[in-house]
Amino acid sequence: MAWIFDEYSKFHGHSPAVVTGKPIDLGGSLGRDAATGRGVMYATEALLAEYGKSISGSTFVIQGFGNVGSWAAQLIHEKGGKVIALGDVSGTIRNKAGIDVPALMKHRNEGGQLKDFHGAEVMDASELLVHECDVLLPCALGGVLNRENAPDVKAKFIIEAANHPTDPEADEILTKKGVVVLPDIYANAGGVIVSYFEWVQNIQGFMWEEEKVNMELHKYMNSAFQNIKAMCKSQDCNLRMGAFTLGVNRVARATILRGWEA
Repeated sequence: MAWIFDEYSKFHGHSPAVVTGKPIDLGGSLGRDAATGRGVMYATEALLAEYGKSISGSTFVIQGFGNVGSWAAQLIHEKGGKVIALGDVSGTIRNKAGIDVPALMKHRNEGGQLKDFHGAEVMDASELLVHECDVLLPCALGGVLNRENAPDVKAKFIIEAANHPTDPEADEILTKKGVVVLPDIYANAGGVIVSYFEWVQNIQGFMWEEEKVNMELHKYMNSAFQNIKAMCKSQDCNLRMGAFTLGVNRVARATILRGWEA
């Protein structure tokens, strides 16, 4: 992103707002690295509160321990959530008493693989998505929840931190099972929201403190959830359809206002 910014600026003058995800020293935003995972945590908080629950005391299974999964795990751990199983390409582990996420982060940052972490036992990767838990967070690949494993999912809530982790057949199965799925179009939006904040800071020429970035992200995620919930109520639909309908309606209204109505 630094290279894109630099090349564009050679021809058009100093233009930090041309691209986001830049290094902090070149106009990037504080809080951007954790933004997607933090947004996932805020989305999880909002959904659980709707059902009279909270992150604290709930059990979590996380697939993926890259940027999104690791930040989500850390922030959920800080909120009192218990991450009982976790997996990535380097291994899949569990600890019914809760994985020590800070210790796992230290192990990973020192070059260790999940399968070699001493604070948990190794488990079969195929068992991760169907492990008993309150909340399942797929944070890695798309299409991991399908008709083969959806019937065996035991989580009460699924937060789609990855892009399109649930295929249409699985979505139907999970809905019939009563599993609440928070769609990716909302749940993993934290990163692009903070990229928008970066653009705003660049055009203002005034950089925000990280506390303000996180506060604004929290506000946007909560507001979006309330809007989705209202759409679900008015259309009598699930969260995915509510989020899609909300987005399409906004585009449709803007299109009409611009005189593009057919």
